[in-house]
Amino acid sequence: MNKFTTIQKQCSVDWDALNNSGKTVIYLGMASCGKAAGADKVKAIILDTIKKYKIEAELVEVGCIGTCYLEPLMDIKTNGAPRISFGNVTEKNAETIIRKYIVEKEDISKRSLGYFGPKGLNGLPGFFEQPMLKDQVRVVTKNCGIIDPGNIRHYIANEGYAGLVKALSKKPDEIIKEITHAGIRGRGGAGFPTGIKWRTCRNTKSDEKYLICNADEGDPGAFMNRLLIESDPHALLEGMLIAAYTIGGTHGYIYTRAEYPLAITRLQNALDQVKEYGLMGKNILGSGFSFEIKIKEGAGAFVCGEETSLIHSIEGKRGMPRTRPPFPAVSGLNGKPTVINNVETLGTIPHILRNGPEWYRQFGVEGNFGTKTFSLVGKIRRSGLIEVPLGTSLRKIIYDIGGGTQKPFKAVQTGGPSGGCIPKELLDTPMTYESLAKVGSIMGSGGLIVMDQDTCVVDLARYFLDFIQKESCGKCTPCRVGTRHIVEILEKICQGQAEPDFLDKLESLSHLVKATSLCGLGQTAPNPVLSTLRYFRQEYIQHVDEYYCPALVCSSLIEYTVIKDKCTGCQRCVSVCPTGAITGPRSEPHNLDIDKCIKCRACYEICRFDAIAGNAIVISGRKRQ
Repeated sequence: MNKFTTIQKQCSVDWDALNNSGKTVIYLGMASCGKAAGADKVKAIILDTIKKYKIEAELVEVGCIGTCYLEPLMDIKTNGAPRISFGNVTEKNAETIIRKYIVEKEDISKRSLGYFGPKGLNGLPGFFEQPMLKDQVRVVTKNCGIIDPGNIRHYIANEGYAGLVKALSKKPDEIIKEITHAGIRGRGGAGFPTGIKWRTCRNTKSDEKYLICNADEGDPGAFMNRLLIESDPHALLEGMLIAAYTIGGTHGYIYTRAEYPLAITRLQNALDQVKEYGLMGKNILGSGFSFEIKIKEGAGAFVCGEETSLIHSIEGKRGMPRTRPPFPAVSGLNGKPTVINNVETLGTIPHILRNGPEWYRQFGVEGNFGTKTFSLVGKIRRSGLIEVPLGTSLRKIIYDIGGGTQKPFKAVQTGGPSGGCIPKELLDTPMTYESLAKVGSIMGSGGLIVMDQDTCVVDLARYFLDFIQKESCGKCTPCRVGTRHIVEILEKICQGQAEPDFLDKLESLSHLVKATSLCGLGQTAPNPVLSTLRYFRQEYIQHVDEYYCPALVCSSLIEYTVIKDKCTGCQRCVSVCPTGAITGPRSEPHNLDIDKCIKCRACYEICRFDAIAGNAIVISGRKRQ
C-alpha cells in the first residue's frame, strides 16, 4: 500500500506538470468516433506542423468526451492559458489553428467551443457549459476525453485505483453493504440490484468463483460500452478488481466482440499496465487477494449478450441460453458461482467506493439512483454519448441535450431492437426502469434512436424484427419460428400484400412470442411491434387498408412525382439521382420519369422546397388513397 501511495504522488506531480506548467499540450480525440471522422489524418498534420514550426509541444491522445458530432476534437493548452477546444477539425484547418494560436499567438478563441472550466474566460462559455454537456452529470464518463486512455499514470493521477485501495482495507460484507445502500442497479438492461447479485455469489460456497464483464454490446446504434472502454479502460479494470475481491472471485473475463479492435487493444494495454504496477496478479498490494483477467473475443452473436449464452460461449460451446434457476450467481461458468455485470456497472463501482453510497444516491430518483449513459443517435442534431441522472425526462434528453430534430419529431426507440417506440405525447416520461416498462419499452443498455416524420414505424418494426430473427439462436420454437412469421407479416404489409386480418394476427403472435420464449431475447423481441401498434396504429391501418406509406419509405406503396408549382429548377435533385430519372433545364420545373425511378429517396431528401411528393400507386388493379 505504501508503495502505491508513492506512485500516486508521482503521478499527481506528472499530471500537474502536464496541465499547469505552461507547457504547450495538444489533445486529440482518438476514440472510434474521432478516427471515423478523420482524426488519424489530423494527427499526422499536427505532428508535421509541430515539426515545421519547431514548436515545443506534447501531443496527447485522449478518448471521446461524448460530443461525437463535433469530432475530430482538438484541444490546445498553451501560453499559460486554460485548455481550449476546437471542434470538427480537418486536415485543412488543423495547421491554421495551431499556427495562429500557438505560433502567432493570435486570439482565435471565439472560433473555439470554449475553455475547459465551469465558466470559461474572455467572455467565452466553459466547454462543459455547451448545451449538450451542461445538463449532464459525469460519473462513469468523468475521465472520458480528458485523460490518455493508454497511460495508467493519467488514470492514477485522477483518483484512479483509490477505490480499490479503499476496498482492500474493508471486509467484503462491508463493501456489499455500501453497494446495496447506494442502490446501483445493473446497467446492462434488466436493472437487477447489484448488491443482491454480489451477496448471493459471496454467500455461495465454492473453491472457485468467476467474475465476468459483459461488454458484448450488440444493439444497433449503441456504443456506450465501446466508448467507455476506448476512453477509460482502467475504470472498468478497477471496478472488476473491487467486485472480484468482494465476491471472493478467483478468475475474471471480459467478454467483448471481435468487432471492437480499438477497445480490445486499449484493454490489453491496460491489463499489461496494471500487472506492471502490481495491481493485478498475486497478492495485490500486499492484501493477500489474487486475481487475473482474460479478454474473451466473441464472434458477434447478439444472443451472447444474454448471460447464460455468454457463459456457454466462454466455455467453448454454442451461444445458447438455458433455463434459470439456477442463476449464474449460484451456478455459472464451469458450474461455479459467477457474477456478470456490464461495463458501465463495473466502471461506476470505483466512484461509489471513493465517494460513498450517500454521494451516489444524490443522483437519480428513489429506486433509480445514480446516472445512466445513453448513446444518442438517429435524426438528432447532437449525436453522441451522454450521461444523465436516472429519472431525467426524454424531452430533456432529446431537446435540451440533443438539440431536437431538423424535421418534426416523431418517436424515439429506447432499449435497442428489443425496446419500444415512444411517441412525442410521452416525451415527459422519466428515464427509469419502471416508467419505461409502463409505456411498453425497456431501458436496455442505453441506446436511444431518435426518429422524425420521415421514419416509417412499420418499416422500423420490420427492420428490428428482421435483426432479432436473424440473431435468434433457434433453441426455442416461439423465438425461432414466431419471429420469422412476424417478419413475414411485416414484410407483406410494407409490400402492399396485407390482408384485413393481418394486424390482429400480428398482435396475437407478438403476445405469444413474448409470453413463451425461453430467454430475454425472445421475450422482448416483439416490443417494437407492440409499441408501434399501440401508439401508431393508424399508420399500420394506412399500410393495410389504404396501401399507402405516409412517411414515403415503403417503396412498393408509393411513387415519386415533381410538384411543378414548387419546383424552382435548382437541379439539386438532378445531381443526386443515380438513374437520370429527373431531367429539366435550370430554373425551370423538372420532370420525373417513374419508369427510371428506383425510389431511392435521394431527390426527396435533398429538395429544399418540398417539390418532391410521394403518391399512392395502383396495386393489383386497385387505387389506394
